[in-house]
Amino acid sequence: MRKNSVFILLAIIVTVLAACGGQQSSSKGKQDKIVIASQGSDAQVWQFIAKTDEAKKAGLNIEVKEFNDGVQINEATNDGQVDVNAFQSLSYFQDYVKKKKAKLVAIATTYLEPMGLYSDKYQKLEDIPNGAKVAIPNDTANTARGLRVLEKAGLIKLKPDFNSFSTLKDINDNPKKLQFVETDGTATARVLPDVDAALIGNSVALDAGLNAIKDSLYHEEVNQDTKANINLLVTQEKNKDNKTLKKLAEVYHSKEVQNYVKKEFGGTKIPVDKPVSEITN
Repeated sequence: MRKNSVFILLAIIVTVLAACGGQQSSSKGKQDKIVIASQGSDAQVWQFIAKTDEAKKAGLNIEVKEFNDGVQINEATNDGQVDVNAFQSLSYFQDYVKKKKAKLVAIATTYLEPMGLYSDKYQKLEDIPNGAKVAIPNDTANTARGLRVLEKAGLIKLKPDFNSFSTLKDINDNPKKLQFVETDGTATARVLPDVDAALIGNSVALDAGLNAIKDSLYHEEVNQDTKANINLLVTQEKNKDNKTLKKLAEVYHSKEVQNYVKKEFGGTKIPVDKPVSEITN
């Protein structure tokens, strides 16, 4: 009976240890799984990344959760419903954090893409008439960004102290008397037939079958010095040093992924691989 008791005790110990080992393995698997929130063409990129050899080599199990609205994406990230998000520019991110007092932090850069001025009615910038109706995104960051595009295009002049949080009130001179139609950023392409011109972000333009380089009357300069327009990976502040999340940036900038992005989006997503501290200082 003593021998049987010993065997039973050993069996129990082995079972418990096996269960613990299984729990540890399960826990490790959960740590390696990353839920990333995104939308439009960005979600498409991350769905591709999730299946790549580079992601597998990095030990990443990526799940992409799609949203239709940038505010919802940031809220889901701030609440911990998702681990990280990939959709927004630096100026949009800074505007959101300032307004909502969100505990979010940028951990890596991904790319830069141009906002463009498009028209279904006119073929050249100089053809835009006096009093033309121009659709512009109604969120602060993209309103300011759109106004900068119009200034660079020579259509308006802005006040000297204009910044990423400035509004239509900060236009200093509007010689063509342009009439602005404030529109949700995701709808700027849809209203294009109803206005003379529209300022459209590249992700929205791509979803509408438009290429900023080829189809716009004018678009932002595409270079790595346009800091406010660089897109980011964003997570909760408590995850700012998470090594697993930072692997996402390494995979994004891998040759396999960049070849796909270049081919799929016609050169409108320019890779930017810089430390976040370099563009936020």
